[in-house]
Amino acid sequence: MESAAKTPKSLTLPWTTRITLWLLDIGLNLIMRKDGTVNRGLLKLVPLTPPSSEPINGVKTYDVVVDPTRKLWFRVFVPTQYTVEDLPVMVFCHGSGYIVASADTQLYDDFCRKFARELHVIVVSVDYRLAPEHRHPAQHEDGLDVLKFLDVEENRSKWLPGNANISKCFIAGDSAGGNMAHHVAVRASQFNFQQLQVVGLVSIQPFFGGEERIGSEIRLNGTAPVLTLKQTDWFWNAFLPLGEPYNRDHPVVNVSGRYAVDISKMDLPPTIVVVAGFDILRDWQIRYYEWLKKSGKEVYLVDYPNMFHGFNLLPELPESDQLILEVKDFIHNVLNKKDHHHRHCTYTFTTTNPPPLHLHYHHHNTYHRCTSTVTTIKTAPSLLPSSLTPPMSPENFSPIESPNIHENPNP
Repeated sequence: MESAAKTPKSLTLPWTTRITLWLLDIGLNLIMRKDGTVNRGLLKLVPLTPPSSEPINGVKTYDVVVDPTRKLWFRVFVPTQYTVEDLPVMVFCHGSGYIVASADTQLYDDFCRKFARELHVIVVSVDYRLAPEHRHPAQHEDGLDVLKFLDVEENRSKWLPGNANISKCFIAGDSAGGNMAHHVAVRASQFNFQQLQVVGLVSIQPFFGGEERIGSEIRLNGTAPVLTLKQTDWFWNAFLPLGEPYNRDHPVVNVSGRYAVDISKMDLPPTIVVVAGFDILRDWQIRYYEWLKKSGKEVYLVDYPNMFHGFNLLPELPESDQLILEVKDFIHNVLNKKDHHHRHCTYTFTTTNPPPLHLHYHHHNTYHRCTSTVTTIKTAPSLLPSSLTPPMSPENFSPIESPNIHENPNP
């Protein structure tokens, strides 16, 4: 399956968003030198946000150094309105091709702040080493080392608030951070933590690829508002170690290809994969979803046919708010099953908040669910799931009936 929903023929965006994307594209091309290095001097113009001990938009932040020798640190985002509640921890990996951005980049500080406030989680945003100065596997090692750091009681009691529940840990990331989140989750599944438990994976438009050029790359190269094949090839060349066996078919890039790691017996957490219609990486992301499903993993697909790569970072877009609600439902679902120790139940969505109306946007988003314990889950793709009913036994499950319902059978 290389397409999960019909993509509109053209993309209609507000002119302010188009200008923002145009400036980001120009900036990206200016920092990517022909010799494969990054112009770090120009990056000093990128706005950064300092930590704030006083709450901003309901969230306070502070920075924690894990290893000064490799400048590994993370920023903690604490929602101040939930001081008594037991809160999950979300370890977030930022995107930008593994070559730029940081935990204090304004775009990502704003995004993680919103995640913490709206999802009711404590966000730990990892500032990992960047390529090409530090090639693979440095980034994935940094991600795992942050998890190990949080698993130590002394570190946790010193650096996380008392209501942080590390046994309810989600790993999340967008773009290259989505790639990193997957590989860190794989590494974490093979490590014996004392307290930390990875219970969910949030993969927002993950950066995957391969030597082959596939449908969305061919169809959207040069026409999508963000990313070109020239840029993605440059990113991979900067990220991968030099020489054999490192090319775009290496499993760190082509995660579901012929050299893919066998994950069928790994204890990987439930995963939500977000894709968009105007993302050149779309078909690689859908292959990732299908691979997880065929490997017997619990995986969900959320499709925004009229969006593009990185839309989650632009708060003026209604879909960026809608994404927050989709992820919130996913977290609710995962934690509800964990708390009830009820692995053989099904869930049905009810909708109380319709998607926001906007003249320029198409809101027919498809929500796919696949789980190894349910034969078929049905959801209405034209409605935004906003709340989850309590668990139901299979014999009492009543599917939603609608001519627009999309079915996704269990593998």
